[in-house]
Amino acid sequence: MAGSNVYTDAVARLERLGAEAGVTPEVIAALRDPKSTLIASLPVRMDDGSRRYFRAYRCRYNDALGPTKGGIRFHPDVTLEEVQALALWMTIKCAVVGLPYGGGKGGVIVNPKALSRLELERLSRAYMRAMADVIGPERDIPAPDVYTNARIMGWMMDEYEAIHRAKTPAVITGKPIRLGGSLGREEATGRGAFLCIQELARVRKLEPSKTRVAIQGFGNAGYHVAHLLQDSGYRIVAVSDSQGAVYSEDGFDVDSLYQNKQETRKLRGVYCEGTVCQLVDHKRISNEELLELEVDILIPAALEGVIGPWNVDRIRAPVIVEVANGPVLGEVDAKLFEAGKIVVPDVLANAGGVTVSYFEWVQNRAGYAWTLEEVRARLTEVMKRAFWETWELASAKKSSLRSAAYTVALRRIAEAIHAHGTSDYFQEASP
Repeated sequence: MAGSNVYTDAVARLERLGAEAGVTPEVIAALRDPKSTLIASLPVRMDDGSRRYFRAYRCRYNDALGPTKGGIRFHPDVTLEEVQALALWMTIKCAVVGLPYGGGKGGVIVNPKALSRLELERLSRAYMRAMADVIGPERDIPAPDVYTNARIMGWMMDEYEAIHRAKTPAVITGKPIRLGGSLGREEATGRGAFLCIQELARVRKLEPSKTRVAIQGFGNAGYHVAHLLQDSGYRIVAVSDSQGAVYSEDGFDVDSLYQNKQETRKLRGVYCEGTVCQLVDHKRISNEELLELEVDILIPAALEGVIGPWNVDRIRAPVIVEVANGPVLGEVDAKLFEAGKIVVPDVLANAGGVTVSYFEWVQNRAGYAWTLEEVRARLTEVMKRAFWETWELASAKKSSLRSAAYTVALRRIAEAIHAHGTSDYFQEASP
C-alpha cells in the first residue's frame, strides 16, 4: 500500500466507525487531524568525516486521555502520512485497552542496515536532540518500533538526560533492563496477540492440535506469537520474512526456524538440535501466497495494507489476527465481515506491546521493578478484559470486532472531551 494513502484510509475508517459508534461530530473533529507533528532534519557526522542529513518526524496525535505514546521507526520508506496514521491507530489502541495515554509515533527516513554502529548511535542521539522539546515522561513517551531496539532507546534516554541534566528513565520505554526496562517487554506484542487467540479459541471451540496457523512476518512479534501458539499445541504451517515464505502442512518447529534465521539471516524449513540444523520437507511460497493459504488462523505480522481489493476474495482463513498495524485496508472491512470472517483488529490484537510499555513507565515512576510473573499476570488481565469487552459489544451490536473496538475507544475519548464541555453544554441555559 502506498504510504500516501495510509493516513487517508485511517481517517476514513475513523469517520465511518465513529458514525457507527454514535459519537458526536465534535469528537470526530478532534481526531481528524493530529495535535502536532514536528518535522526535522537530523545532521549526522558519518565515519568518513562527511555530514549527512536525515528527515525525521514525531507526531503527537491526541492527548485527551493522557500523554502521547508511540514507537520510533528507522526505515527507508517512512513517510509523514504513515507516521500520522500509526499515531492515530495508537490513540485508538490505548483507549481500547484502557491505558491513560494518547497516541504518538515517530520515524526517520534511513536504511539503518547501511550505517555503522557509531553512525546509528549518532543518528539516535540526533533524533532526541531534535525532538527533546516535545518529548517527556508526562508529555510524549517513545518506544522501539521497526528497526529500532532497546539499545537505541537507551541511547535516546541518555541524550534526553544529558539535555535536561536529570535521570529520567520514564521518558522512554523498551529500554535495556539495567537502564530501567521492564521484564516481559520483548515478548509483549506477541503475547498479547496470543492471549486474544486463546480467548477466541474458547468462543469458537478451537482444538489447538487441529488448528493450522500461517504467520506473515517473522520478526519479534511474529516469532513470539508463533512460539507461544506452538507451545500450546497449535500447528504453525507457514511463516515468512521479507524475502518469502516457507510452508509445510505438517507444521514447523518454530524455534528451529528462528534460530537458523538469526544465524544465517535466511528463513529456511529446518529442524535444529543444538547447533546442528537439517532441512525438513517444505515448500517455498511468496508472501502473497501465504495470505491466501487454506488455514484456520491467518496472522499478518509484517506490514500495513497487505489485504485489499486485489486479494480479499482469495483470503480463505476464517480468522485473521492483525499483529501488524493496519494490514487490512478499511475499504475491505465490510467485505470480510459479510463473508463471515472474524478479524481481531490491530488496535486490540497488538496492544500487548504498549500495555507492557505502560507497565515500564509505571515502574520507572514508582522506582520499583516488577517480576516477570507480575508483568505477565497484569498483561493477561488487561488483554482478557479488553477482548471480552470488545467481543460482547460486537455480539450485542452484531458488528465486526473492529467496529466494536473503535466504539469502546471512541466512547472513552469522548468522555474525556465531553468533560471539558461541548457545544451542547455551552448552549444550555445557565442555572
